[in-house]
Amino acid sequence: MKSLRPYLAPYLMISPFYLLFIVFGLFPILFSLYLAFHAWDGLGEMKFVGLRNFTNLITDDPDFWISVGNTFAIWFMSTVPQLFAALVVAFLLNAAFLKFKDGFRAIYFLPNITSIVAVAIIFGSFFGTEFGLINGLLGVAGLPRIDWLNDTLWVKAAISLMVIWRWTGYNAIIYLAGLQSIPNDLYEAATIDGASKTQQFLSITLPLLKPIILFTVILSTIGGMQLFTEPMILTGNSGGATKGGLTLVLYLYNQAFVNQMFGYASAIAWVLFILIGAFSFINWKFVSRGERV
Repeated sequence: MKSLRPYLAPYLMISPFYLLFIVFGLFPILFSLYLAFHAWDGLGEMKFVGLRNFTNLITDDPDFWISVGNTFAIWFMSTVPQLFAALVVAFLLNAAFLKFKDGFRAIYFLPNITSIVAVAIIFGSFFGTEFGLINGLLGVAGLPRIDWLNDTLWVKAAISLMVIWRWTGYNAIIYLAGLQSIPNDLYEAATIDGASKTQQFLSITLPLLKPIILFTVILSTIGGMQLFTEPMILTGNSGGATKGGLTLVLYLYNQAFVNQMFGYASAIAWVLFILIGAFSFINWKFVSRGERV
């Protein structure tokens, strides 16, 4: 016991974190797993139903598969252009000719720290069918209006544009840090050997940035699979008239806090966890293929 006394004070000082994690982190996770095998409305008695929540979800719930398809479609429409744009912005911010670099970095990062609810409300004013700014400009140009929030494709585009606007600067800063960590000696040696800028990019920049790109792809996958605020503000609980904005997390919210089916919502949460893990693993294998161990 005496040998533990020197460590008692440090452990007591870090114990609040672990206590909070157990109460607000570990316990909700374990309870949601327990709840996934029960039917519960939040107030009454829990009823054990085994795997029925999962089987109903997979075999008898078309809205679930609609939400899965919407989530993957929005992820693809937002992540691919977002990461490409972030890479271009990072190269521009790293260019030697650019002045006031710190100011531009702050400007590009600003959307990420802006309240997402405020952003969604502003974008909602842009994409309004009757009085939206974009439709107003289309009307001035003599072009037909777009039913942004009720058309299956356009509502996904509206949500994707919000995601692109918010996260491009964040990923650009990460890419910029990766670019600045590459030694200039490599580029100087390549220039002496007669390598063009394209060859330097393909042979030096891209391979050395691969871990950074993998990191941003995984983060974008996790974030894209959990989209909630953007479709919620733009389309409401339903995801729009055609359910084009109904994402997995929005559907989970509906089942838990609108329909009071907490057991069913917990099953959705665990299926979402499996999908995120599987999709992140696929992305990791795809992006990291060709690397030598």
